[in-house]
Amino acid sequence: MSHFVIIGAGECGARAAFALREKGFQGKVTLVGTEPFAPYERPPLSKSSLSEMQEPKFVAPKEKYEQSGIELLTGVDALAIDLERKSVSLSSGQEIAYDKLLIATGASARRLPGLPVQSRHIMSLRTHHDAVAIRRYLEPGKQVLIIGGGFIGLEVAATARSLGAQATLVEGLERVLKRGVPQEIAEVISARHTLEGVALRCGVAIARVEESDTGVTVELATGETLYADLVLVGIGASPNTELAERSGLAIENGIAVDQYLQTSAADVYAAGDCCSFPLGLYGGRRIRLESWRNAQEQGTLAAASMMGIGRPISSVPWFWSDQYDLTLQIAGLAEGAVTHLRREIGEGSFIVFHLDADGRLLAASGVGPGNSVARDIRLAEMLIAARACPDPAALVAPDVKLKSLLAA
Repeated sequence: MSHFVIIGAGECGARAAFALREKGFQGKVTLVGTEPFAPYERPPLSKSSLSEMQEPKFVAPKEKYEQSGIELLTGVDALAIDLERKSVSLSSGQEIAYDKLLIATGASARRLPGLPVQSRHIMSLRTHHDAVAIRRYLEPGKQVLIIGGGFIGLEVAATARSLGAQATLVEGLERVLKRGVPQEIAEVISARHTLEGVALRCGVAIARVEESDTGVTVELATGETLYADLVLVGIGASPNTELAERSGLAIENGIAVDQYLQTSAADVYAAGDCCSFPLGLYGGRRIRLESWRNAQEQGTLAAASMMGIGRPISSVPWFWSDQYDLTLQIAGLAEGAVTHLRREIGEGSFIVFHLDADGRLLAASGVGPGNSVARDIRLAEMLIAARACPDPAALVAPDVKLKSLLAA
């Protein structure tokens, strides 16, 4: 009986395990996870998990793994992969033989040089354990200083304010979300945070950080000194490639895989945050994505590839963020765009379309209250997938339905 082993019990690994069963795989499936929990979703960690202190939002009830014939090993590290013997050594002392192997080890919070990875008053947010530790500082009277103006930093700032804590956000670049969204959307996000009482410090470097028993003192390059009960470092994530590197797999901004998620070794695949892959929709450019949807989709794709029925990666990258009552959604990759067009939706909602020199739609970024931009972003996603070159005048005209452009 064939044995498929999955290292990494997160969203991607769990999705792959269940997809194997859904696609008819009859062999043995083993899912190995470092954390003591069954697989859970990570997006709530910076939102509802912080505000409500609930247990993790599990991908599936634990009994479903048993019902599906999936052996779930939690609280166990994979120490080594022997590619020749096709086996995995675990911290429990077990050695598991595999016929096919999927590495879905995710990513870890990026460190700020000179600061501890995790201490009493300096933390990052990547796991449920992190969220529990951070939550005790998100209350009235506490000062929270966030380093990094990306999605995680801004979402935690919004949650901190909703719970009554004071929040200051420091970003080294000239504005928040510099790498992710166009300036006009970043301006909306910044204005809302300022309105909610978040103190933004953009274009400022950190000169010194000193932790004591009671808190942290942060000196900025401007000479300003800030005190915080908690410093949250949210400066991105690095792919967990150490296990793959020790095994001799090719690494390129993550574990390098082909369009079917196959690594440089036979019968070994990688998916999710830990891998980089060529995306044909963008000329085969090698990219690495950190998103909930990508983890889900690549888990399913990897399962199919392991069974020999795979198809090339073709999905349009998609991201979202909730802050206060605002939702930000992005479809596609704007790199290479030369034209940026704004479409007003109403009630403060709008979408920015990004087109290349030939008029092809590369990406769309939208912001607004609730789900006001969701429908049009979904239609834009379909236009991007179709490699469409829509009429620019129609894109910005509120009375022209995007669905009509898709039909054309």
